[in-house]
Amino acid sequence: MQPDIKWLDDPQVFRVGQLPAHSDHKIYASVEEMEQLKSSLYQSLNGTWQFAWSVNPKSRPEDFYREDYDMADFGEIKVPCHIEIAGYDKIQYINTMYPWEGQVYRRPAYALGEDRREEGSFSDADYNPVGSYRKVFDLEESLRGRRVCICFEGVEQAVYVWLNGQFVGYAEDTFTPSEFDLTPYVREKGNVLAVEVYKNSTAAYLEDQDFFRFSGIFRDVTLYAKPRLHVEDLWVKPGLSEDLKKGSVSVQVKLSAESDGTGCIEDAQMQAAFKSTEPESAVKDEREQTAEESLQLSGTVKITLQDRDGQRIGEKTVPAASIVKVTFDEIDDVVLWENKNPYLYKLSVVLEDEQGETTEAVPCAVGFRRMELRDKVIFFNGKRLIINGVNRHEWNAEGGRCITRQDMEWDIECFKRNHINSVRTCHYPDQIAWYDLCDRNGIYVMSETNLESHGSWQKVFTEPSWNVPGSLPQWKEVVVDRARSNFETFKNHPSILFWSLGNESFVGDDIAAMQRLFKEKDDTRLVHYEGVIYDRTYEDVVSDVESRMYARPEDIVAYLENEPKKPFILCEYMHDMGNSLGGMKSYVDLLDRFEMYQGGYIWDYIDQALYVPDALTGKKTLRYGGDFDDRASDYEFSGNGIVFADRTEKPAMQEVRYYYGLYE
Repeated sequence: MQPDIKWLDDPQVFRVGQLPAHSDHKIYASVEEMEQLKSSLYQSLNGTWQFAWSVNPKSRPEDFYREDYDMADFGEIKVPCHIEIAGYDKIQYINTMYPWEGQVYRRPAYALGEDRREEGSFSDADYNPVGSYRKVFDLEESLRGRRVCICFEGVEQAVYVWLNGQFVGYAEDTFTPSEFDLTPYVREKGNVLAVEVYKNSTAAYLEDQDFFRFSGIFRDVTLYAKPRLHVEDLWVKPGLSEDLKKGSVSVQVKLSAESDGTGCIEDAQMQAAFKSTEPESAVKDEREQTAEESLQLSGTVKITLQDRDGQRIGEKTVPAASIVKVTFDEIDDVVLWENKNPYLYKLSVVLEDEQGETTEAVPCAVGFRRMELRDKVIFFNGKRLIINGVNRHEWNAEGGRCITRQDMEWDIECFKRNHINSVRTCHYPDQIAWYDLCDRNGIYVMSETNLESHGSWQKVFTEPSWNVPGSLPQWKEVVVDRARSNFETFKNHPSILFWSLGNESFVGDDIAAMQRLFKEKDDTRLVHYEGVIYDRTYEDVVSDVESRMYARPEDIVAYLENEPKKPFILCEYMHDMGNSLGGMKSYVDLLDRFEMYQGGYIWDYIDQALYVPDALTGKKTLRYGGDFDDRASDYEFSGNGIVFADRTEKPAMQEVRYYYGLYE
């Protein structure tokens, strides 16, 4: 298949040659590697890349992916890094509009009818910056002779990939991993990886979050090698008895096997182009796996469950197959996972070939907890759930949304000392490491899908055709795929209590389809979405909770005293901008008054501001929206956190610590 720049204009093309989303498990070449948490199966491509920036597609170096291309005019860029922070393009912060409004006329494809494809909106735009990246690399010894894949954990916003002059694939969805199989094209030495990143595509209509508008490769880029027998996907589902004292664990492992050193015995769909003209998905659903389950592979699968101290609870060894299912029943005296005691059991999957040699080892943390909706109240581990939450953008004053492990660890410690027990990943999936930290520290997660069409949503009340994704069939699969990626990637994390369909995207049949996917896949968590309050015809098919933003206390009382259908959560409240948070007591008081009121998430956790050298003193100062001559801009609206962008706690945190401390 040849790449087509017109894919930028078509919401139905968003995944070409891309591997299906799967669990975020780590792989190791041996049990010893797994125990030491040092894998020989990964190779980082972070570092210095060759780079060229173009203001629009017409001026880009179109053939730069060719191995013999003259790179004399290319500079360098660090990966991961935002292109804008590297000194290319302009920095812009905007909240409620699309970034081009007031400058360029655009309408979403198909919004005005099936014949209105809006071709050229992005592919022929005068301003749609392109980053052209090149990296030459040798495969490390431990990856050679294996199936080799590449994972881009975060690229904003649309990306084309070539290896050694061959087109590999195309991806959108900025905040979920994009993976491609490089096996047919990779060689031991002198590989030329070319990546073309477009700042805008039809994905821009779905990624209109309240943040700085960046582009580029801003999360890790990693190669990984699949051993001869490999865990493609792992789904671990803990269960609890009614009295919460006994547990069970069902384990489903999806395997692939090397055939001749260049491919897989099965899973041909992993090489297929993904286009949403087929019903719901071109990737096989669990309901269609009967034939795969009967396919025997050579080797065995050993699955072991241990407690936190390494005491073995159970172990089962079964023949390898495309789908392996194992259950551990009647686990006595289960220790529950919760905020104050995030107890994690250890599960491991060890694959052995027919000679008994280990080919791969995979660990997975397991937490026993129960989320349930009973009598219109959310219970967690048998107790009413109270959310002391914050909305958290990923942010670093030096790197923007390119954040460090240290940033994440600091945030967790900040949560714990201020009695914050829950986080909403506003409004996109976070780095994978964040979910692991929440598992280990007992932070309850509302895992939000990468969806916000705010620039459309605010126009719907005067012009209904602006409802994107709405009920437009051409936009359905792209948003369902985003929900699927969110679920498949993070499904094993005990910290996730809610799946969220997105933010400020109104409502319609397409969002209802996202809800159906989560409900069909997962009966252990609740589904959240706030926008349904604007169209109550979807009330029974979208969201398990009544979720609102910035509702006054009297509005909450009115809902809960008038035959409420669902428990009430404030997905955003307090709006900590300037000298705010003074009215927190009026919300906290409702927790004792109404059992169906279950708390909420402060907007928000951290200011979005960037360090810039002061023109007079040369010292670093924090600059907010509008300080970069950015127009359109929503100015200082980027600063409404309870910590400053440099991670200094604001005075308002005292209020948070006191009132959240009453209900921890």
